[in-house]
Amino acid sequence: MKIKIPLLLKPSVPIFARSLLQTKINLYLIEFAINSLLRAKSKNIFILVVFTLLTSLLTSVFLITSSIKYELQSTVNALPQITVQKIKAGRHYDIETSVADEILTIAGVSEAVPRVWGYYYFANAGVNFSVVGIEQYASQYKESLAKVVEKFDFDELGSSMVVGQGVKEVMSANYYGDYFNFIKPDGSLQKVALAGVFDGETELESNDMILMPTELVREVFDMREGKATDIVVKVPNVDEITTVASKIKLLYPDTRVITSSDLQISYQNIFNYKSGLFLALFIISLFTFFMIIYDKASGLSSEEKREIGILKAIGWRVDDVLKEKFYEAFILSFLAYLFGVLLAFGFVYIFQAPLLREIFVGYSQLKTSFELPFVFDIQVLFLVFFLSVPIYVGATIIPAWRASTLEVDEVIR
Repeated sequence: MKIKIPLLLKPSVPIFARSLLQTKINLYLIEFAINSLLRAKSKNIFILVVFTLLTSLLTSVFLITSSIKYELQSTVNALPQITVQKIKAGRHYDIETSVADEILTIAGVSEAVPRVWGYYYFANAGVNFSVVGIEQYASQYKESLAKVVEKFDFDELGSSMVVGQGVKEVMSANYYGDYFNFIKPDGSLQKVALAGVFDGETELESNDMILMPTELVREVFDMREGKATDIVVKVPNVDEITTVASKIKLLYPDTRVITSSDLQISYQNIFNYKSGLFLALFIISLFTFFMIIYDKASGLSSEEKREIGILKAIGWRVDDVLKEKFYEAFILSFLAYLFGVLLAFGFVYIFQAPLLREIFVGYSQLKTSFELPFVFDIQVLFLVFFLSVPIYVGATIIPAWRASTLEVDEVIR
């Protein structure tokens, strides 16, 4: 077996120069480590490919998790502080708009706005649209809606609507370019012209939302005057939200009072359920990875042991052997980590993680599609790095240390 001896160990290199080189990264040992990896080309390429795929899978799952968490958190932060709904026989019914005036009398409440909105199922595309009524000069409960009102005059829209980008794409795909026909509860059609397209602050918001004048929404859903879908309440002091919600519940026992913290917990519970599937995938990936690590740490091959013995016979010290093995393991594992991370970023943010994202968003077609927002989470990169590179390096160095501490003749035999 041919072994290339690093220049560091050749007698022609002065002792003081050798000492100087040892205080820095030893380029000769790195060159030797690369040559050693190339000698076992087939084996190391196989490890590199498997290691890269596992790293890519883990990174992809973490990236999808971060993106959806960011999107959900952004959505929750934009939701009303308190929402009041009328409940009858366990179902959500329209509430009287006069309730908003009475809620305004509660100490700590700055605004109480009746909302007229609902879901419209578009059977041709198999998706649900969120239809929201807007009044031009009324207080808007969301900053994003206030920006849309500044851009479009809803008093002048008449029988027209403004839609999110996702809605526009769905309508265009179903041959609705300049208008859309809503089917009212009595079976008649309500033709609504398309006045413009808006971009929401979050992908989930602009993806399925339709905005139109409140009176037009009442016509589409056959909702009479003086009724609203619910009432949103604004409380300037966030510490008083729970107290105000309790007062509203005491004042109107037949209502459901939902706070923003309740919605956040609900969203988190849904996400935690989906995370159970992620955890199963994560455990399988780690199990496969540690099987490779166990095989690596269980011992060196006879050829690798013989190589260490020959290196010791020509003057290598134990720390030289360990440094060389460290460079081998680090080069291989870091390349796998780098390729895996790059592959994961491309898979998630360029191709939108086909199949894998369905673990979290589900297979239901009752929604318009949305893109995963790009979230650069440095913690994910560090987590994947420490789950892969140091463990592989340790699994390589430990058996090399055992072999290098043995007598030369024993190792070579």
